[in-house]
Amino acid sequence: MSATTAITPKFSMMTTPCRICFKAAKWLPVLFIVTVVVWSYYAYVIQLNLFTIASIIEKCFYLIVYHVLLGLFLWAYWQTIFTDIGTVPKQFRLPPTELDRYESAETDEVRRDVLERFIQKHSLPVYNRTMTGDIRYCDKCVQVKPDRCHHCSVCGVCVLKLDHHCPWVNNCVAFTNYKFFILFLGYALLYCLFIGATTLQYFIKFWKNQLDVDGKFHILFVFFVSIMFAISLVSLFGYHVFLVVKNRSTLESFRAPIFRLNHTWMQDKDGFSLGALNNFIEVFGDDRKLWFLPVASSLGDGVSYPVRGQQPPSTTTATTSPVQSYGSTQTSLGDGVTYPQRCVDEDTDDLLGARQRWADDEEENELMCTGYTNSHTHALEEVIVQANHTNPV
Repeated sequence: MSATTAITPKFSMMTTPCRICFKAAKWLPVLFIVTVVVWSYYAYVIQLNLFTIASIIEKCFYLIVYHVLLGLFLWAYWQTIFTDIGTVPKQFRLPPTELDRYESAETDEVRRDVLERFIQKHSLPVYNRTMTGDIRYCDKCVQVKPDRCHHCSVCGVCVLKLDHHCPWVNNCVAFTNYKFFILFLGYALLYCLFIGATTLQYFIKFWKNQLDVDGKFHILFVFFVSIMFAISLVSLFGYHVFLVVKNRSTLESFRAPIFRLNHTWMQDKDGFSLGALNNFIEVFGDDRKLWFLPVASSLGDGVSYPVRGQQPPSTTTATTSPVQSYGSTQTSLGDGVTYPQRCVDEDTDDLLGARQRWADDEEENELMCTGYTNSHTHALEEVIVQANHTNPV
């Protein structure tokens, strides 16, 4: 392979008509949700409030609360669907020479050596490994995987802090939109519970044969549909709240990340846990006024993380991330590549300085790397472990 050969990820070779049909089919679950919401609006606002409820005060109260919940629900749903997923910075992709050596290697030991030399040469902040202690590498995207990054077979790319690919939003739930996804679940649950609670008395009237209006079947069905969705949402929302408190992704809850502990590679589900409050802040940002709105809510520098016993970073902090910025959709703390660890082995302690070296090496390439910003990542050095091998977070 020539040194000037362009490296392209190894995507599936679907023909253009098949690719178009596949992309269109992926929107069917979203279309189903939108259809249900539109019908529920007709059933609740038109049939129930305008044609059935006689009390003006009751109508006004129901309509005001309903539209507030509907607006927040749809806003969060929109943000979850259309927020760009966090893709891996190109610094992690193997250049042609290393890729040629990696693919032509005859043994696993040689391939392992190629990847080890690559991350050391570029000072990449990669600390998670496979069960055998190998560097996590994606053959399809021909790149090293940052910590908590996984390949999405539906999107065909590696995604930063991938939680799962959700067909109901036709998007990956990951680093850039995880807050939006949780708010979507929460407001969808409140939306369904409110409809179910306010239509219950009219369902009872229907059951007693006391509801004599033309739209009574719409009211009956909207009650059943809201309760059905609420039952499914309460478990899903509760599970993701648990994951936020524990600082885990869905993938990590089933397959724990592997850390260097006591001179050996071991699985640790709580390896990224900083404590319940700090875990929450890492996902929802440090601007408390915006925690429950589907907007950017990080006042920090996009790199540093909360530290136990300290206040969130000040807005005057002048550090930025060397990796790509996600603009107004940046909700969580950090850059999606580096994460503070609960416990770090002393053998890894010396490698933590790679975060600073990696940032400094990339500063001089800032003008050539569109979408990337140079920075100093001094805040990340705070996660270096102390003498007892436990960092302050």
